[in-house]
Amino acid sequence: MKLEIITPEKKVFEGEVTSVQLPGVTGKFEILNNHAPIISSLKKGKVRVINSNNKTEHYNINGGVIEMQNNMIIILAE
Repeated sequence: MKLEIITPEKKVFEGEVTSVQLPGVTGKFEILNNHAPIISSLKKGKVRVINSNNKTEHYNINGGVIEMQNNMIIILAE
């Protein structure tokens, strides 16, 4: 699946991933390939990304919104 992490300043990440763990307002949740469509608010915390090479990366956010549809994830982060 494809992931984009976008802040007001720049695009922080763009690429293929196998897993994304997010700090949701009501708790952490994870998105895997073929996840059902979702839109959710995010709180301050870490976004954990496992890319297609099985390498884990972390990104700190101060909140935002995520949209997942047709194996395309867009995170609009603060």
